[in-house]
Parts: sequence; C-alpha cells; structure tokens
Amino acid sequence: MAQDKGNKASKRGADREPEDLGAGPDEGKVRTGPESSKSLKYSQEVTSTEDEPEREGRSLATTHHEVIRQWAEERNGVPATVEGTEHGDHLGVLRIDFGGENDKLRHISWEEWFETFDSRGLNFIYQEQRSDGQQSNFFRLENPGREDA
Repeated sequence: MAQDKGNKASKRGADREPEDLGAGPDEGKVRTGPESSKSLKYSQEVTSTEDEPEREGRSLATTHHEVIRQWAEERNGVPATVEGTEHGDHLGVLRIDFGGENDKLRHISWEEWFETFDSRGLNFIYQEQRSDGQQSNFFRLENPGREDA
C-alpha cells in the first residue's frame, strides 16, 4: 500500500491540536444542482462543528471542511485517493481510509483532499451514528451538477 502512515502525526506534531480547517468556500452549506440526489434532499444540513443530528441514524450533509475532518479523524480516517484514477497531475477518486485492506488507496493531505473536493463541487453525505446508536463510518461524496459523480 503506497501511503505514509505517519502523515497525520508528522503534519501537526504529536502533542498539539490540529489547526481548524474552517468552513471552506461555501461556509458548510450543501451545493445543489440538477443532479442532486434524494439522499441530499432528505439529509439534515450541517454548517458548523456545533450542529448535532436531530436523531440517531439521520443522514447528514455538509461541505464544511472542519466538520468533515473531525468526523473522519474520530473514526481514525485518513484522506486518500484511489491510485490509477488520476487525470494527469489531478487527483482521482477521493476516499477516506479507515485502515482497511485496500492497497489501492494512497494517503494525501487534507489540503489536497479539500482542494479537489471544492474544485469538483462535491457534497459530503454521512452519518454520525446508525439507527441502533453504533458509530457509523458511512459517507458518500456527491456532485449535484453531474450524474456520474
């Protein structure tokens, strides 16, 4: 697997908190377009790290960088891209690596991940908890302007 396991700790230092990434260019608000999914329509919009799900198992949606990073890191997730899906020097398919056995994922920085996320106009649809109260790793990236996102 082509990745840097120490990337997260080395970037922020072992004994200090990571820098807040902020809301991003859309202030955390979801992006809409002709191909917005039903999932987005029925999801609760999250525009702040202070927002809480209305109920367990609720689908949530955001573009807020810090919300996404905190959600991923609470689950030991690391920003990644799928090797072999690149377009020239542009990143390919974005993922979050939760430490599975996928040797096609290459770890990248949050800066690279969010630059690509924003340039593609993506939404982050996710769950905090499943309806049974267990922590959820479910997420999906959606481009409301393109059917093939």
